[in-house]
Amino acid sequence: MRWPRTAGDAPRLALWTSAEIAAATGGTAYGEFQVSGVEMDSRDVVGGDLFVALKGEAMDGHRFIDKAFANGAAAALVDREVDYPHVRVADTTEALKALARVARERVNAKIVGVTGSVGKTGVKEAIFTALERSSRGAAHRSVRSYNNHVGVPLSLSRMPARSRFGVFEMGMNHANEITGLTTQVRPHVAVITTIAPAHIENLGSMEAIADAKAEIFDGLVEGGTAVIPADSDWADQLRSAAEKQGAKVVSFGRSPDADMRLLDAVPDGTGGSLVTAAMGDMRLCFTVAEPGEHWIDNALCVMAAVHAVGGDIGAAGLALAEMGGLKGRGARLRAKVPGGHALIIDESYNANPASMRATLAQLGQTPATRRIAVLGSMKELGDFAERFHAQLLGPITDAGIDHAVLVGDEMSALAREMGKFAAGPLGKAPSFAHCSNAGEAIAALQEFGLAGGDAVLVKGSNSVGLARVVDHFTAREG
Repeated sequence: MRWPRTAGDAPRLALWTSAEIAAATGGTAYGEFQVSGVEMDSRDVVGGDLFVALKGEAMDGHRFIDKAFANGAAAALVDREVDYPHVRVADTTEALKALARVARERVNAKIVGVTGSVGKTGVKEAIFTALERSSRGAAHRSVRSYNNHVGVPLSLSRMPARSRFGVFEMGMNHANEITGLTTQVRPHVAVITTIAPAHIENLGSMEAIADAKAEIFDGLVEGGTAVIPADSDWADQLRSAAEKQGAKVVSFGRSPDADMRLLDAVPDGTGGSLVTAAMGDMRLCFTVAEPGEHWIDNALCVMAAVHAVGGDIGAAGLALAEMGGLKGRGARLRAKVPGGHALIIDESYNANPASMRATLAQLGQTPATRRIAVLGSMKELGDFAERFHAQLLGPITDAGIDHAVLVGDEMSALAREMGKFAAGPLGKAPSFAHCSNAGEAIAALQEFGLAGGDAVLVKGSNSVGLARVVDHFTAREG
């Protein structure tokens, strides 16, 4: 069977030609070539890529030109002459931004921008999967967490001219950072997943965090749509910011006045949920494969965004039913241990108070002989760090955790609270160990002794390095 051809099938398949790169960047091409991808890390280069030799304070990508071409690079974007096909520019960072700008201008695609304190990568992936399914593979998205001042232009520069949809994640540590990203992306639909105390050390208050996330509306195209969480304490603040940009506002959540409103959610028998939602006169019933209450909220956000961008709601339902967890962001893995296998829930990439509570609750709902939590420090909380870490005692006890391994200096506050709880008269206290680093955490888990039927949550800020714990135990699976 042949798919019917459309006008979008006309553009050629090459991502960029040497002439196009030179024209976009104001550089000079040395050699004629075509490239099929754009990469800034020589270790990730594959055949046909354009290697962008970025220069930073501590690293110069030009040092890795030979390695990039050994890995199959077709050409390089450089600021000096090299002995390979290349485009020479004055500044490779500015050239990448220029290439991204032309990539955005040349597509006739609907663009979705996603930000939020929690859940933005998973929501971005779900929106992309839905749009890719319904567009016959003509959707594009930022990969991994390429959501900063380098990752966003890199992701834009990789967008094929044939794309019908683009989905881009945007992150921030400080005010005014998302404005610089969203004005490059220029989304038709701008999504905020939730507002939580991530990066509060730099921003100072929850109101400031909401303002910083609302910057995503600054880049909306005329007539664009803002998708916001109706249940957030800062929903009115987000709505006001969106309306100031002339956006149509669509809310999602459990609130009676949410536009994409949860009607019912029940367990589906496999760890996920069967969700019924309403949007106006439309009723939706779909399965969410990802476990946890937070993924019910994420699913409502995905549905609202797909509907707002003109995507296929049916394809979105199938995407949510089939999605598995991402590495470091909810992947469920098996570890071979005495007595069978243990479940490892890999949440090692990021952590803040809201996501900690959500994933601990998810662990509490996971069938297991014993539930073990390996919790790393939550970074960028500043003066709030001690309080937010100590407050994790409640979610730990509510989830029925049997043993906790606490990793990092900031976890001292939680260790003190757990010590007090253990000495108290109320109920059975979970045992715990406090470690300095991932290596000590591995040793602590080995001393505790994992067994078949255990469920282990591994979660912490990426800089704590708990991915090492996940890799150590799952490498045993044969």
